[in-house]
Amino acid sequence: MRRRLVPDIVNLQAFECAARHQNFSRAAEELNLTQSAVSRQISDLEQQTGLKLFERVRQRVVLSEAGLRLLPEVKDLLLRSERLMIGAVAAGQMKLSLKVATLPTFGTRWLVPRLGHFLEEHRDVAITVESRSKPFSFDEDSFDLAIHYGLPAWAGAVATFLCNETVLPVAGRQLAERLNLGGLEDLSHAPLLHLTTRPKLWAQWFDLQRLPTEHAYPGARFDQFSMIIAAAISGLGVALLPTYLIEEELKTGVLLPLFDLPMPTENSYYIVMPEKKQTNEIAMLFQNWLVSQVTPRSQAAGNRV
Repeated sequence: MRRRLVPDIVNLQAFECAARHQNFSRAAEELNLTQSAVSRQISDLEQQTGLKLFERVRQRVVLSEAGLRLLPEVKDLLLRSERLMIGAVAAGQMKLSLKVATLPTFGTRWLVPRLGHFLEEHRDVAITVESRSKPFSFDEDSFDLAIHYGLPAWAGAVATFLCNETVLPVAGRQLAERLNLGGLEDLSHAPLLHLTTRPKLWAQWFDLQRLPTEHAYPGARFDQFSMIIAAAISGLGVALLPTYLIEEELKTGVLLPLFDLPMPTENSYYIVMPEKKQTNEIAMLFQNWLVSQVTPRSQAAGNRV
């Protein structure tokens, strides 16, 4: 890292504040500084970047084109710096900290409802859970572990089997009653709900049931299982959903299985931990707890890669 290119955070704060007010005096009041101090900080930032960040128009200052380009990144950096410090302060008040990345719907529907049991047993752990839809670099994002759907492959990390996934055709009660399906072939005339990241899921299920697959592709598409669950409950169509994501809805009858014909999907869920975190006791403890939360039928013989 070239230190001469690392900006001073107070200069970035002065720039953001002056840009928001379009006035150096108001920025100085907010920051509890003199106007000359704000001007000096912005001047230092301009010298460091080689950019002219403001233009003077009558009695106010407005961002230059270069300033307009820089402002969104400065705002993002200041927000991330603030979150970092808040997290550090919160973690400092606890003995241990844990940062977990999870797939959005898995986190909302499976992980969070169970998390209270872990926190009750480990009151000295400050936990942070963030959603990630795709693999990322553990070197860039400082997570202790991640929950991943796919193959047990992640650069610089160790993958531990968590569970298989089984999907089931379901619909909201009113739609299920209205469709009044007499047999599998009737499903080809029902509105289907699709996940954009798994466009062939219905076709695979149709093929498994020896149904023509040309009827398996039309229908509304969503990019998260959580949206499909909401759409199914609202009666927008029939959904092919992982059973572990709709445990409560199946139990209460909010969603009804149209046919008791589950299909295991091609991939599985894994707990992924950076190689350098393998000695992290709290991360290993959380991993073991996650595995203990999986029902035996969805947890085939696990393997470590």
